[in-house]
Amino acid sequence: MTGEPFEAGVTAFMLVKTTSEWLGLSVEQRVEAFRTEVLPAIDGKVAGVRSRFFDTEFYSARVTDVWVWEARDHEAYQLLVEALRETPFWDRYFDVVEILVGVENGYARNYGVEAYATINA
Repeated sequence: MTGEPFEAGVTAFMLVKTTSEWLGLSVEQRVEAFRTEVLPAIDGKVAGVRSRFFDTEFYSARVTDVWVWEARDHEAYQLLVEALRETPFWDRYFDVVEILVGVENGYARNYGVEAYATINA
């Protein structure tokens, strides 16, 4: 994963739920597991992807976290998912509940019109 700026061609909202195995780890063990078991698989196989992570467990019982992935293109996103599936993240530490994939302002881009307004209240 590179820190270089890019325009995301695809955005995926990965809705996940923590497993009892993940919750049984201490905070330090979680950080270490993520650093040693998940990140190396991604860093070695994926480029053109960035992410953000949102805690939602205090608002939802179905989904505890939302991981937002922005990828340069569909191929970069596909490589990311393939890499994640080879780690304990997928179905061991987290159950992947749903994945919603979209293109920001895709409709406006397709028709060459001004993007929908961003609300800044």
